[in-house]
Amino acid sequence: MKKQLLLFAFSALALTSLTSCEDDDVQAYDLDTLQGEWKVTKTEIISGKDGKTVLDTYNPVGCELKNVTSFSTDYSTSYKYYGGVGADCQISAQGEGKYTYDAETKDMVITYDNNVKEKYRVIILSSSELKLMEVPGDGDYNGDTINDLYYTTFKR
Repeated sequence: MKKQLLLFAFSALALTSLTSCEDDDVQAYDLDTLQGEWKVTKTEIISGKDGKTVLDTYNPVGCELKNVTSFSTDYSTSYKYYGGVGADCQISAQGEGKYTYDAETKDMVITYDNNVKEKYRVIILSSSELKLMEVPGDGDYNGDTINDLYYTTFKR
């Protein structure tokens, strides 16, 4: 009986270690995939009522096409936004901050210099695409008293 109990305890310990190593591997892989510069290609507002109906879509134009958000594996982040007319693009805003990311829940919290926390859920993370959903939604866009879903899609 003691041998069985000891074997069970050892097995449970080994499974716990294996699971935590796998979680660490997923976290490291996601951070490695996330690192680098990302440019916004689209923002969408989707109905919170059905989660499908597109209420509004915006694609950056002009100087906004130069906007960039960067993530590093040391949990630092930065952004640089541009404004202007035609080819005369100038930096209109920039900042730095830190982020947290949980590979299991896909939750991300970004805190920029002004200490305002922005919460997101990572919907897509690949080598070429990042799609974030604001959590909670930014409000009720269509006036149906249900918060709608706000998505931002980035490309490399």
